[in-house]
Amino acid sequence: MKLSKIFLLILPILFFTFFSCSNETQKDRLGNASRENKNGWVYVHLQGSPTDVGYQHGYLLANEIDTTIQMIEYFLEHETKKDWLFYRQAAKNFIWNKLDPEYKDEINGIASGLQAQHKNYDSLDIAAYNAWIELAFYYVPTLMNAAIAHSGDNKAPGNCSAFIATGSYTKDGKIVIGHNNWTEYIVGQHWNVIADIVPGKGNHILMDCMPGFIHSGDDFLITDNGILITETTITQFNLFDSTGIPEFMRARKAAQYSNSIDDVIKIFTEGNNGGYANDWLIGDTKTNEVAKLELGLKDYQVWRSKDTAMIGSNFASDPKLIKEETTFNVNDSTTSPNARKKRMEQLVLIDLKGKIDEETGKQIEGDHIDALQGKNANNRCVICGHIDEDSKGCAEWSHPAYYPMGAVQGKVTTSALAKNMQLWAHMGHPCGQDFIGSPFYKAHPEFNWMSKYLTDMKSYPWTLFEAKK
Repeated sequence: MKLSKIFLLILPILFFTFFSCSNETQKDRLGNASRENKNGWVYVHLQGSPTDVGYQHGYLLANEIDTTIQMIEYFLEHETKKDWLFYRQAAKNFIWNKLDPEYKDEINGIASGLQAQHKNYDSLDIAAYNAWIELAFYYVPTLMNAAIAHSGDNKAPGNCSAFIATGSYTKDGKIVIGHNNWTEYIVGQHWNVIADIVPGKGNHILMDCMPGFIHSGDDFLITDNGILITETTITQFNLFDSTGIPEFMRARKAAQYSNSIDDVIKIFTEGNNGGYANDWLIGDTKTNEVAKLELGLKDYQVWRSKDTAMIGSNFASDPKLIKEETTFNVNDSTTSPNARKKRMEQLVLIDLKGKIDEETGKQIEGDHIDALQGKNANNRCVICGHIDEDSKGCAEWSHPAYYPMGAVQGKVTTSALAKNMQLWAHMGHPCGQDFIGSPFYKAHPEFNWMSKYLTDMKSYPWTLFEAKK
């Protein structure tokens, strides 16, 4: 028999053998990983070694990661005048080599999972994407200010409203924590992943995030070790140290390896680069203690108690940090941080004291009282923000009138829920209002550039998520 005929005979066998082995390898890497679409969220369960967790993430969320990175590239080039090659180079220059090996492995795994789904991304893309907030709004402004004084001011985001309460401030005396994410709608519509991560080492984590993030990003998370974490950004922060450890890695490490509030503080402060400077709200259900870590670059302060309520509204508390590291005017009562601080304090410290639970937490996240006017409103000053309906925009974040930004989702949990690895999550405005693109762009054509990636942002019901045991 001729060799060509022999080859034709065995070719199907070789083909079958190759793809059978390939499928088995893929099945092994996916393990018990799974995904589910639920009320605007994508729930994903990831488990195993760092490489396997990454591969599962990249493979199962390939389409979502692809779409989101394309949007981020487009958005950043418009907002920062820097293309994606700039961000890849920054990741190569001072991000990648500062990552612990396990997080390099996880990022490599995400890239491998994407490639297995025929998405052309590499590890630098994923590293730059995970660091996009600290690169775009902390690193780039420092470059701008170095070139022309104050040209990079007002670039740091002032996103989110949050609270944490315990002791006499809550209904059962245990911890309640809530957070709503403020960001540009073009970005926030993609902040729709509930990641259930069981790493080979460290804590089991349940968190919200963007697809392809190894950290939460807006930093609402619970762990099986009883640690609860969220944050709100410090408005108009003005410093960055590219020699420090990337914020996104410290955030993930704090979630994965903290057994106490002290652990969280230590991980965040060691090697701090000033990126994504935040007021961190931290709870430990084992001790019923809560804390606020206000973390700049040079300055940080910690407040902690077993009987208190603390809020975050992008309004820094430490006068030294405000003076040395921000351009924020605390005396301007018309700002969004000031107004939301006033309203949050009224709700959490006075009106709802002793009544705070998961249901009142949901109400807080969807609140629409403008504390400056003393009435319901849809604007920059309410907890459930709607800058797209505000004729004044938001000057402290350099957003013009009607800029499509505000509260894009919310989360709430309690000590009792966290014990069972459960949290409530709401995709879209926590008040229940939809953003509809067509009439908005007709009324505000100056934002038509966003319509390529932002059409509608629907508000879904509050949904209870539980990690797989």
